[in-house]
Amino acid sequence: MKHLLCLSDWSSTDILETLDLADKLKYEVKNGIRHDHLLQGKTLGMIFMKSSTRTRVSFEVGMVQLGGYPLFLSSNDIQLGRGETVADTARTLSRYLDGIMIRTFKQSDVEDLALCGSIPVINGLTDLQHPCQVLADLQTIREYKKCLKGLKIAYVGDSNNVANSLLIGCAKMGMHVVVASPSGFTCDAASVACAEHASAAFGGSVLLTASPQEAVSDADVVYTDTWVSMGMEAAKADRVKQFTGFEVDAALMSRAKPDAIFMHCLPAYRGVEVAADVIDGPQSVVFDEAENRLHAQKAVMVRLMG
Repeated sequence: MKHLLCLSDWSSTDILETLDLADKLKYEVKNGIRHDHLLQGKTLGMIFMKSSTRTRVSFEVGMVQLGGYPLFLSSNDIQLGRGETVADTARTLSRYLDGIMIRTFKQSDVEDLALCGSIPVINGLTDLQHPCQVLADLQTIREYKKCLKGLKIAYVGDSNNVANSLLIGCAKMGMHVVVASPSGFTCDAASVACAEHASAAFGGSVLLTASPQEAVSDADVVYTDTWVSMGMEAAKADRVKQFTGFEVDAALMSRAKPDAIFMHCLPAYRGVEVAADVIDGPQSVVFDEAENRLHAQKAVMVRLMG
């Protein structure tokens, strides 16, 4: 295992071992145990074609805690996208760095970096997949529910990169995954196929529906994300109309199990995809989820770059 491009490339064992390491690193750092020897002297290049709060801060802080050096590279700092090919960028950066994390638009750019370079590549987000987020999500669910297999997770809203990665990651953990989206908004077909194959192997299930009520019924976890992803701001008014009825509010949450947790990868827009009394309420674990980006990604970096 040299890269994290999509959770479809990782086995269930890979995922579980990474979660176990993330738990260990989290426990130890909170008890004063330092990890600055694990990636001492190593450098992670962080390419940001899309801006971010959580991705940049968690990777940068994580790399420092592991004893390495994080190098921030924005679209203004490198030639990628301004004439230089992905292949040439990969070959060049492989001579300088020990690993690359990239947050960008096209999944093919991440795959080409991995194909043409000679160092580990981590997908920090593309329009198609968000594997780092889902590793942190799985870590958070396991912290609250003590297990993963057999749990039901309901994702309500836009069938975006997070939904695609949740399908794959949760199915590989033997969870029952339901995605509720308006008609015409469906998850990536390859991600669905991978999730269905995994669910058959690990005892879970996959269901796509247009009914939020059906999805959330008896769920252990209720999850949503913004309806207006970065780059879609001009279409905000239209998307809000298209997703009418898919807001996660108290009435929808009441259909889940009484001890269900609410998750959102942030940034969140209160009063749009989620009601304020849900995201700020007692069932919400969104800031534990955000914190776990740090610990899960540290585990990824140690496994790939250590």
